[in-house]
Amino acid sequence: MRVLGFSDVHASAKAMRTVAEAADGADLVIGAGDFCHMRQGLRDILSVLDGIAAPMVLVPGNVESAEELRRDAPKGAVVLHGQGHVIGGLRLFGLGYAVPPPPFGDWSCNLGEDEAEAMLAACEAADILISHSPPKGVVDRTSTGISVGSVAVRGAIERVQPRLVLCGHVHECWGERGKIGQSEVVNLGPVVNWFEFEAGI
Repeated sequence: MRVLGFSDVHASAKAMRTVAEAADGADLVIGAGDFCHMRQGLRDILSVLDGIAAPMVLVPGNVESAEELRRDAPKGAVVLHGQGHVIGGLRLFGLGYAVPPPPFGDWSCNLGEDEAEAMLAACEAADILISHSPPKGVVDRTSTGISVGSVAVRGAIERVQPRLVLCGHVHECWGERGKIGQSEVVNLGPVVNWFEFEAGI
């Protein structure tokens, strides 16, 4: 099973077209949030994904709310924010928003660590955990070297040990990978990332 993952296109039509074109070769498409810019232009940018045949799973970033994403997502796409879903035998769980809250202003969709922990408690098992925010201490450092990842997300990874964790949010770490126990953590960024899973897991 070929899984395509991306995040943080931030209304870039060029980046989204690249994803849409690559999706012809995907069995599953996963978007880890921040599709538009400061709550503006969400439907326009997501319309680039219309017509993708593969199943699609999206989580909201901090630039769009879960309600806005469910309203504007391509037909048939599954939006996860504190929920799980199974596709092709793969157990998925998604959590959106910025955790912990960054100093970005009232437009940003955020969760406190306690809120995130409560929502992640619903995740009892997962092959892929999709979190807009990275876990604390892994692929989460800003340009000044500050670790801004989520303690709650890290705790869920340590507890559940998904095979793969897909995140974004911290632009300086796009393309970086790390490990928490047996879980591989990937900060995706606005490019095409490929992952292989055996069918029927």
